[in-house]
Amino acid sequence: MGWWEGVEEPRVLIAPDLGTSGNGSGRLLSLRHPKSGNPTRYLFVNGLLQELQWFKKSYGSWFLGDYLCEDGRLYLSTPVDPVFIMLPVFEEARMKKREDPGKFRQLDEILFVDGYPEYQCLLSTVENCMQVVCDVKEIGSTKFFRLDDSKVQRWLNYKVCQLKQTLPQLGKNYAVQEEKDTLVDAVSILGEYLKDEPWLQYLCNHLKLDILEVTGKAQMSDAPGNDPSFVNESQETNDDKKPAKRGRQAKKPKMETESHNIKDMFTRASRKKN
Repeated sequence: MGWWEGVEEPRVLIAPDLGTSGNGSGRLLSLRHPKSGNPTRYLFVNGLLQELQWFKKSYGSWFLGDYLCEDGRLYLSTPVDPVFIMLPVFEEARMKKREDPGKFRQLDEILFVDGYPEYQCLLSTVENCMQVVCDVKEIGSTKFFRLDDSKVQRWLNYKVCQLKQTLPQLGKNYAVQEEKDTLVDAVSILGEYLKDEPWLQYLCNHLKLDILEVTGKAQMSDAPGNDPSFVNESQETNDDKKPAKRGRQAKKPKMETESHNIKDMFTRASRKKN
């Protein structure tokens, strides 16, 4: 089964090294998005799960080598940690009530998600990756899993630390901003894959951040002049706090570093090439 199966017309796919699977192609899976719960397509190749983004025509045109693509037939595939995708599934499966830690269950039972049979394709991948956030019991040759809050919290804290170390390397705008701003950025990025309750709220409480500040970060970055970590060329030269006019931005596009959606990042990079 090719990744394009089910698509009405052929599209361009840009992806990291996918390697090859048994038949030399990836498999397209329909899973629930970990934050919204909406059906979302992922590419699964050689045990690696990749998020699939579709760029519609409204996002502009794209240079693919010397070829200009402007009709929206473009996908971008980016690796995603399967733990993010599985957190809400394992959270529901343990059926936790108040102080009760919940039930241990077999993986094939946990991955039986109504309306989403393709979770079963991830059985071996999930068995390997979810042990970092679960308690595991073995009875004979059978393993039983139960999500463990303390392990999830340690894993989330580790992810925040990784992002805090990585963000300053992405550009001078991140490098010069205050430590708290970098922390908010890191949690905001993770928040794109976490439900507010319980995990995003936990991170905010643990790091002493206002969850409204974290969840409102992306919306603020969409408004002209509201990006605290970016210095516009006109601001740098004459301290003008007014947003640059649209015509000027066409020549020097603003790098909106606060918008962490991979689709937005690729859009800005494509505009820069144009």
